[in-house]
Formats: sequence, structure tokens, C-alpha cells
Amino acid sequence: MTAAPRAVSKIVRGTKQMEGAGVRICRTIGTGHLRNLDPFLMLDELKMPAHEASAGFPDHPHRGFETCSIMLSGKMEHRDSYGNHGVIGPGGVQWMTAGRGIVHSEMPKVTEGMLHGFQLWINLPAKDKMVKPRYQDVQADAIPAVEGPGHSVRVMAGSVGATAGPLTLRNPGLLLDVRLEPGAEWSTEVTPDWNGFSYVYEGAGRIGGSPAAVENLQVFGNEGSTVIARAAEDRPLKFLLAFGKPIGEKVIQYGPFVMNHELEIQQAFADYHSGRLQNPNDDVWAAEQ
Repeated sequence: MTAAPRAVSKIVRGTKQMEGAGVRICRTIGTGHLRNLDPFLMLDELKMPAHEASAGFPDHPHRGFETCSIMLSGKMEHRDSYGNHGVIGPGGVQWMTAGRGIVHSEMPKVTEGMLHGFQLWINLPAKDKMVKPRYQDVQADAIPAVEGPGHSVRVMAGSVGATAGPLTLRNPGLLLDVRLEPGAEWSTEVTPDWNGFSYVYEGAGRIGGSPAAVENLQVFGNEGSTVIARAAEDRPLKFLLAFGKPIGEKVIQYGPFVMNHELEIQQAFADYHSGRLQNPNDDVWAAEQ
């Protein structure tokens, strides 16, 4: 018996805006067109000459969610208030669990060529919002790829068949970098009750039965469990594919803080301004670590 295909229910065009200290990005999740896609809160694509992005993303705080940075070209340096430091190059990925609070920066480490990458924000359930922060730095050579006729799929998180990605997630999910040659078709099974999307960063084709073009995000409907993608005959198709288990809780977001209640947002600002954002004594779930 063949599993039913997972169809695309909505296509979201990217919105250009400035972030950080003046860096141009293209945002899909986290706009008026798609405020969030539980558990995903935001998706930004950064693609510009490296010398134009030199201002980067200086120190800023987070609480209550996780961030994932993926680089396709160029290099990005991470530093945070817990002493973590790493530079990811092309194909690398960083996953930061902000938890109860962290202050970090992400700054370009190259001045020539193209800087191309993504940042994805992933919500945390209430029980995990105040966990101790954690940082994962995975370079390209540590990310396994599933190869086949006309396709290469890098598995960053979750599994494709027997191949598992290196990232450890607090909320179950799947994160793939899919690359199809012109005319190639590819499919994979996904968990039926998870929410998911694809984002095309190069080429054209069809995903989930709908047209797939650059700077467009395809939101999958809730029916079916097989994602099917096909590249156009005259060009490749490259896209991110992400699925996550819905959390199903109220989302209250104010800038870099994402909690379940307005009072928790007020507390986050108070903790940040008083220097208590990352006080180890505030980790009420320390026993779970």
C-alpha cells in the first residue's frame, strides 16, 4: 500500500527587510502572511555579498526558544554569554537552545564572495522554556548525506531511512537540505501529524504538487505522509525541508523573547536589564539536565 502524498496547502512569498545591524534578509515564517507554523517561529534567508553584511548581528538576547543557523556559502562566527564560540563554514549548522536566557552574536567571518545562509527559530514547550542553554556546532563533514539517482539529501536533524542527523532536538523534528538534479524526482516519508514546510533557495520545480520557486515557502497540509519533489527539466531544485511536532501552546512573542504569558515576557525583560537573564539559580528545571 502506497502512503498518501503530502500536498502543499499554502505558498508564502518572502518579504525583504533589514535585521541585525543593517543586514538584508528575506523572511517567510514570522510575517503577516504566516505568523508562525507551530513549532516554527521564523525563517530568514540571508543572501548577499559578504562585504555588505559586515555589520552582522551583534550581541542580542534570547529566551524561550531555539535558533538554528545554516550556512551554504561564506562563514559565520558565533559567540555567546556562556563562553561558547564557533565558526561554521559552507554546509555547517549551529543549533542554540536559548532556554532560560542567553546573549549571543553572529558575525560574518569573510569579506569576499557571497554570504548565503538561513536562520530558523523553533519554539520550546512551556516545560522546556527555562532549561539551561545549550550550543551545538556541526561542520559540513559531520552531516551525513543520502545519495541516490539525481538527488543528494543532507540530514541535519531527524532521520531519512537509517540515516540520522547529528543535531539533538528538544522537540522532535526533521531538518533536511535537499538537492535535485534537473528532471530528478525524490520522495520521503514524514510523520503524519507534524507540521512542515519547504523553502526553495535555488532552481525550480514542484513540491507537494505545487510550483516551487526561489524565495517561496511551501506550507504542507495535514493529510498524507509522503513528500514528493521534482526538479524542472532545465534546472536543479534545492530546498530546505523541515517538519516538527506541534506544541499546541499559546505563543506570546516580543522581539527576542517567546513565552506562554505576557507576565513571563515582562519578567524576561526585567531579568535581562538586571543581568539575571542567565543566572544558573533561575534554572527551575535543572534536575532534568
